[in-house]
Amino acid sequence: MGCACWIIISAVSMSRKNKKGAILTEILFYHLERARLENILPDLLQKSLQNNWRAVLRVGSKEKLEALDDLLWHYNDESFLPHGCSGDAADHPIWLTNGDDLPDRRDILFAVEGAGFSLTEIEKLTRCVLIFDGADSAQLEKARNSWTQIKDSPHEATYWRQNSHGRWEKAA
Repeated sequence: MGCACWIIISAVSMSRKNKKGAILTEILFYHLERARLENILPDLLQKSLQNNWRAVLRVGSKEKLEALDDLLWHYNDESFLPHGCSGDAADHPIWLTNGDDLPDRRDILFAVEGAGFSLTEIEKLTRCVLIFDGADSAQLEKARNSWTQIKDSPHEATYWRQNSHGRWEKAA
């Protein structure tokens, strides 16, 4: 796949309210230039489980869903991430889907490989993370549209990118 450019969009609902009393969602864009989805996703999912969050991993294609399903079982010789993509979603702390479903009682949504989200969904979650390949023009366009949609909403957005040492820096 070569050197891929990835961006993470993370939306955090912090129970902050606007002047009309509506809950705001803080939206964080993370530009990941030095890692691949397969390298960062297991750690993000693991941190979600450590927070006792129930996650949805929404994938843009069935092929990628199958690859990530396998990755989550085998990414580490000493552990795995408990997940499922069939049966009852309520039985799985991490639910994988290549559809638009968002099972009840979920705290975080990860949308990857061209999958998206709506502002209505974000408001139901504690966090929403959109990860896309910046070298893929269709995914890049979709991310730009998401940024515009979010900037036109009452939610706040910030942009983060990795520096040459791999540390996150706020860029906008």
